[in-house]
Amino acid sequence: MGASILVAAISSAFGALLIIAITFIGALLSADPFIGESRTLAFVLSFIGLVIAGVAVYVGAIVTANTFATIVAGRTRRIALMRLIGATARSQRREVATQGLVVGVIGAVIGLVAGTAVGAAGTQFAHSALHLADVAFPLVQPLMLLPAVAVALTTWGAAWAGSRPVLNVTPLEALGGSVSASREEVALRRGRHVASVVLLAVGGLLLAAGVALGLLSPLGVVVAFFGGILSFTGLALGSTLVMPPVLGLVGRLFGGSAPARMAAQNALRYPERASRMTIGVVMGVTLVTMFAVATASIKVILTASAGGKLPPELANVLDTFSAIMMGLVGVSAVIAAVGLVNLLTIGIVQRRRELGLLRALGLSSGQIRQMVLLEAAHITIAAALSGLVLGTLYGWVAAQSLLGSVSAHAGGSVGAGLVAPAVPLVPMLVIVGATGVLTLVAAAVPTRLATRVSPVEALAV
Repeated sequence: MGASILVAAISSAFGALLIIAITFIGALLSADPFIGESRTLAFVLSFIGLVIAGVAVYVGAIVTANTFATIVAGRTRRIALMRLIGATARSQRREVATQGLVVGVIGAVIGLVAGTAVGAAGTQFAHSALHLADVAFPLVQPLMLLPAVAVALTTWGAAWAGSRPVLNVTPLEALGGSVSASREEVALRRGRHVASVVLLAVGGLLLAAGVALGLLSPLGVVVAFFGGILSFTGLALGSTLVMPPVLGLVGRLFGGSAPARMAAQNALRYPERASRMTIGVVMGVTLVTMFAVATASIKVILTASAGGKLPPELANVLDTFSAIMMGLVGVSAVIAAVGLVNLLTIGIVQRRRELGLLRALGLSSGQIRQMVLLEAAHITIAAALSGLVLGTLYGWVAAQSLLGSVSAHAGGSVGAGLVAPAVPLVPMLVIVGATGVLTLVAAAVPTRLATRVSPVEALAV
């Protein structure tokens, strides 16, 4: 449960830190003679911060739900044994959900304290590094309790949702091991697939409506925000259908050796396990890409609405906001990375019999290590490609729906209209490089565990 506490703590710290950052930026805006008179732009910048906070909690919730679902899959035999001696499925599910609540509360408290401390240090650093004027703002405020409470409740709810498979565990499964759902079993979940298609369709329509409304009012971003949440939720629900083919295509890049073929086939053979690991990284990459594209597109839109040249005062404020928020938005990627490492590690522990059988059939520890490393590479590369595409789309929609009708000149009435998305090269290269680093980091612990599996001990479990 240590990784789940870490995810909750990071989410809570991120929320507290973001509230401090928004308050700090708001004080800077109020003190600026140019921006202080533009309530629309002040609302725009503050709303972006609130959206990022909401998305961070959302990322943490999905990572936590996937983690608990994976943990439940690993406890199949224990849960079945408890059922065999008289325990009900609902009591077992309540036990898992209670663990989620405890994890959420502990992580939320730790994160609140850590976020406040980092926020205090961060504002001092911003003053000195960015040469900002001294502004007065409250560092500690009651609003900071909101993300902590939200994280605790969200972790509880995510644990409850992730523990749903407990209801399907039968006493007879005490005789077997923990096995992830196969491709045939996943295909039978028609209700879930229909729900994902509906959410994707409704989310797509709301995204389009947000862009259209954004040409008339900045409130278009509210519609687009809900469209983004619904569409990505639909993608997460339908990830068992979407991600395995992408993983299969990526698998072809690694040749035809035995470890490479097995790594590629694992994604297709057990789509649920592969999708749980992939979707969290997709969210992290999507969020970072979305913010980078949104920031670049905002500058393009405001430059177009200003007649080709952005006012220096506005450019300075945008650069300051981008520098502060770019550091904060990476926290969601960290949450996703922690989730990937956690799920890969849990997966290796649960696959002791499988790995032991492969060793017994003749695979060396080096080939096992290569297979696990390639599985991590498949996940991160597929997630990076998917996240880059989704992030570019969401980032452009966010900027367009937010500022399509806003003039960069105070008191101006003419907006930029539709503008092509701006894709910043340097952040994209950083994301690709970070993907490679994540592959090595995520695979470090699992590969070490995998090579320690003794065929005799694993098959005796």
